[in-house]
Amino acid sequence: MNPTIGIDIGGTKIAGGLVDSDGTILRRGRRETPAQDVDAITSAVADLIAELGEGEQITHAGVACAGYIDKAGSTVLFAPNLAWRDEPLKERLQDMVDLDITIENDANAAAYGEFVHGAGHDVDDMVMITIGTGVGGGVIFDGELFRGSYGIGAEIGHMRVVPNGLRCGCGNRGCLESYASGSALIREARALVTGGSPYAATLSQRCGGKPKRLEGKDVTIAAQEGDPASIELLADLGRWIGEGAASLAAILDPARFVIGGGVAEAGDLLLAPIKDAFGRQLTGRGHRPTATFEIATLANDAGLVGAAALVRQREA
Repeated sequence: MNPTIGIDIGGTKIAGGLVDSDGTILRRGRRETPAQDVDAITSAVADLIAELGEGEQITHAGVACAGYIDKAGSTVLFAPNLAWRDEPLKERLQDMVDLDITIENDANAAAYGEFVHGAGHDVDDMVMITIGTGVGGGVIFDGELFRGSYGIGAEIGHMRVVPNGLRCGCGNRGCLESYASGSALIREARALVTGGSPYAATLSQRCGGKPKRLEGKDVTIAAQEGDPASIELLADLGRWIGEGAASLAAILDPARFVIGGGVAEAGDLLLAPIKDAFGRQLTGRGHRPTATFEIATLANDAGLVGAAALVRQREA
């Protein structure tokens, strides 16, 4: 089968690849995301598709977007970090590139990529939780990507976990994303440095005593180097994810949870507290099979590889 193009549109960059049937990326491309200009975003994607498909017999392209996609896979209903509102992206792109286009939510595409080519390849029921700026999710149910009645299912980050809790970017209070995201990790780390505690000495050194310079990767690196405060911050984050996963297991009963996103680079420093909290909160613990947890293997490529794989699945 000919290679397929996969595109992953994020808030700051558009990543693309020419992907073969084994999930191998044969050619890569990238554009900056003109996030607040609808026409410019579409043009940048079309230009990247043309670049990746040059000299190839391409008939389809898959496009993963950070937003709500209708179940028909044609319209971006809403994107929190991009200027799309009821945007007929599939139609516009098809007119520009003369290819069949498949549109999918980015976390759904990442989940499907891990299911077909990554950490979930050997199970039929899987939940992917992506921990980056926010918390995203994707569900594979009986070997199929779950989308819900309207195409916007599996928004795991917006489960309410604390009644009247912290305000989330979505406008509601107490969402998992407010406690378990990379943004939450940075918020707590900066608060620790701002408080002047000696416990935060290593983190303070990493940002030169200026909390606003502190980033999530600083916490991860410091934790990997043995800093107790950073290890504790990741453990707190892992507890929230583990407890959220236990609630999901009560409803979905997956065989595996796959943990992805930038924060997943912390590896077992995050995974161990996730599994511990999950085990303590799981309904029927000790008397039921328990889901396994794995770190995503496709890393930042999961979205574009998954978008390409979804095209193949729809062609089959």
